[in-house]
Amino acid sequence: MAKKKEEKIEPQVEDTNQEEVKQEEKNAQPNPEEVISSLEQEVAKLNNDILLVKADMQNYRKRKDEETSNMLKFANQDLMLELLPIMDNFERAIKLDDNNLTDELSKFLTGFKMMYAQLVEVMKKYGLEEIEALGLPFDSTCMQALMVVNDPEKEDNVVLDVLMKGYRLKDRVIRPCTVKVNQKEEIENKGEDNNE
Repeated sequence: MAKKKEEKIEPQVEDTNQEEVKQEEKNAQPNPEEVISSLEQEVAKLNNDILLVKADMQNYRKRKDEETSNMLKFANQDLMLELLPIMDNFERAIKLDDNNLTDELSKFLTGFKMMYAQLVEVMKKYGLEEIEALGLPFDSTCMQALMVVNDPEKEDNVVLDVLMKGYRLKDRVIRPCTVKVNQKEEIENKGEDNNE
């Protein structure tokens, strides 16, 4: 009798295994709607990635074009900075009093003035312009205050004297003006603070 029970159990196990295999085969075959949905999601993700890469490339090109145009625009900046001290020296020489000079020195001074005028014209041609400062309000973006004085007759925060000229190359300040600025209130307030 023990053998009969064993035989009956074996066929039931085989039937159960066959049912499980059939169920696994059904589960192994994907649902066509699910496959289409997952493929559509993957295509959408890839399209999004392509758009991001395309946008990055456009931004990169814009940045490179801007850098290249700036590099070309300001290619002369180093040369201009080297020539500015020469212009300053020409200006100092030209400020000499022409009346007290001999004829020979006066001729040299006239030659200096002509060379200076040519140099200024060439520098202007390439985009160099002097920054106007005398009598204007102090602007820290293009001016550097070397001295501060208290002149009650002048307006507050106004440039009284230009100690060294400043220059722009196109729209960039390449050398700020060195100036003397009038500051009424600040000097008066410091004096009051010291008395206390």
